[in-house]
Amino acid sequence: MSYPSEAKTERNITLIVLFAGTLFISASLMFVLQPLFGKLLLPLLGGSPAVWNTCMVFYQSILFLGYLYAHTISTRFNQHRQIQLHAAIILISFLTLPVALPENTVPPTDSNPTFWLLWTLFLAIGLPYFVVSTTAPLIQKWFANVGHHTSHDPYYLYAASNTGSLLALLSYPFLLEPAIGLVNQKSFWSIGYVMLCLLIAGCAFVLWKTRQNTVTIQDISVKENNLGLYRKFHWMALAFVPSSLLLGLTNFISTDIASVPLLWIIPLTLYLLSFVIVFSKWNNRIHPVMVKLQPIVLLPFIVYAFINPADLPYWAYLFLHLLAFFFAVMVCHGELAKDRPHTQYLTTFYLIMSFAGMLGGMFNTFVAPFIFNGIYEYPIMIVAALLLRPGTVASFNKELLLQITAPALLVITGLVLYASVKDLLQYFDLIVISLIALTFLTFLLRGRPVAFALLTGAIIFLGLGLHGLSSHTLYQERTFFGVLAVRESVLTNEQNQPEKYHELFHGTTKHGAQRLVALLAKIPLTYYSRPGPMGQLFKEFDNNNQNWAIGIIGLGTGALACYAKSTQDWTLYEIDPLVVDIANNPAYFSYLKLCTQKTTMRIGDARLSLEKEPDHKFDLLVLDAFSSDSVPTHLLTSEALELYFKKLKPDGILAFHITNRHLLLKKVLSIHAEQLHFAALIQEFKPQQDIPLVVSTDWVVMAKKPETLAPLNLSRLGNWQKMPLYFDMKPWTDDFTNIVSIWK
Repeated sequence: MSYPSEAKTERNITLIVLFAGTLFISASLMFVLQPLFGKLLLPLLGGSPAVWNTCMVFYQSILFLGYLYAHTISTRFNQHRQIQLHAAIILISFLTLPVALPENTVPPTDSNPTFWLLWTLFLAIGLPYFVVSTTAPLIQKWFANVGHHTSHDPYYLYAASNTGSLLALLSYPFLLEPAIGLVNQKSFWSIGYVMLCLLIAGCAFVLWKTRQNTVTIQDISVKENNLGLYRKFHWMALAFVPSSLLLGLTNFISTDIASVPLLWIIPLTLYLLSFVIVFSKWNNRIHPVMVKLQPIVLLPFIVYAFINPADLPYWAYLFLHLLAFFFAVMVCHGELAKDRPHTQYLTTFYLIMSFAGMLGGMFNTFVAPFIFNGIYEYPIMIVAALLLRPGTVASFNKELLLQITAPALLVITGLVLYASVKDLLQYFDLIVISLIALTFLTFLLRGRPVAFALLTGAIIFLGLGLHGLSSHTLYQERTFFGVLAVRESVLTNEQNQPEKYHELFHGTTKHGAQRLVALLAKIPLTYYSRPGPMGQLFKEFDNNNQNWAIGIIGLGTGALACYAKSTQDWTLYEIDPLVVDIANNPAYFSYLKLCTQKTTMRIGDARLSLEKEPDHKFDLLVLDAFSSDSVPTHLLTSEALELYFKKLKPDGILAFHITNRHLLLKKVLSIHAEQLHFAALIQEFKPQQDIPLVVSTDWVVMAKKPETLAPLNLSRLGNWQKMPLYFDMKPWTDDFTNIVSIWK
């Protein structure tokens, strides 16, 4: 590899500002474009997680192609030809500005839209995103050749890139989204892209002026000149595991801890922060500290997060997971940065990193949901991260065999106990204490990474199995939409006797329950109880709803169907086919079997399904898609409400279930009702007496005319009130939503 002669070494800080600024702007644009374009697609394709998964695969694939392009041109062409080729691609990319969906684009309705989505993404943002993706490795490679006194080690510029990603990630939901609509976001992003291209041109100009007559540096070690296959695979593992761990933790948080909106930002923030730190000048001092502290952090993490989580509130539980995650990615990324090669192999290094990151995303998106019925890739990657600690033995020998034997015996012992002991739960406390004692034993093995990792994995595996056994889970399955579980629980009935019942959970959110006694099986429970708002509504209109057409968005256990009359027409909308399967299985829930008469089931995104329905079809439309803490915002925009009322008869009623632990959804609906001049009532129901499985719940009803809701308002069945007024937020539209403004 050749460099400018030492005599011409440049010490001007302006070069650092120019190249670091280019990387900063590039990374910022990348992390703004992803949520921006996702929101553009939301009204077209709905809130299916498959849409987001497809988008993420597209982004990761283009990122890999960008790194491959940077590697190819920097190793096969001289500096002037690199600049000419890159300039041509940038000029072509200007044809796609401003970024927007292609005109008159409509997704297919009779086939899977995955390939349509990928093609639309490519046409709309493919070239600009590709140019942005090439910037990190290419600009660093150019900086290595401009003759600056730090050009021999340009990796610290990667910290500027990740700082840009980090700030963009935090600024989008808290600054950009609340203040700027999608139309203006597209314009501002396009302006920012032009600015980036000007900065790239500045970097290219500096490189173009660099003398091509260079002397050859001869002090590259044999190790640097010979990138062995093992070393490349080691880089790949060090990048793959944190990438998979990031997505695994994000899913685990939303499934098993709390579906708090924007909570996914915290793991991604820590992930990017780790890159900022390890590729800075401080890594040589910080990395050994992280390696030493990681086993200490793991002690309370394993004990409270996997063995005995019930003793902690969810925020402390979350903190332990985030802390353990941060130390894991810091150790992996620290090893990666410590083993970075000479600048001769800079683009190879980044190419392998991007490829491994893409594989990590694909594994969690496409492989894990099909082979696991829970978020098991997360604990697996925790163990994998521990196996990548420094000091792991690469070759098989007697010592390695001994390190594997003890964890294997522990797992075998656990499986034997599970198979042979009839009521294992009677020894629950003893097993927990034993696992805690073994956890402290792992700390003594911290100097032997294989034994340390595998014993930790065995303890986590046994802990998860024990808690799965204690939760009395009858059925658990995982789809793109999350983890669904049917559990059997026990209540104290009206005769003060224990009675079994079934519950449906999506992650940590309960989606309904049913009592199993034949005389009680047709009684709607939880959010849909007869004393509650829905029971009050059906009772108040009991005399004139004989022939109503009713639409229910969100199936759950199917409890609402037990308000149906034989002369009514009901249409049930559900996005997740697995929910339909569970609700139709009498072994779990029998509401649909016992109560449905003239019922039609529609599977798919509710807003898209409603578009196909005739206008003025429904007398009552119930939106029950908001009881989960993760809210599909496209169902709450002005355009969505206009669609609902278009499908309702002139005197029809629109009901929203807005029970939510974290979001003040009544604020959004109140502003809509005020702006669109709809009548609206709210009831924040709290049961007056202790009735089994009747819970507190919040409902809003709307109509075009106040007299439509007058019977409810005047009835003594419940405490229906006018909606409170809010003036501190703009109405939500397909162009503008702001989750932050409705946090409780």
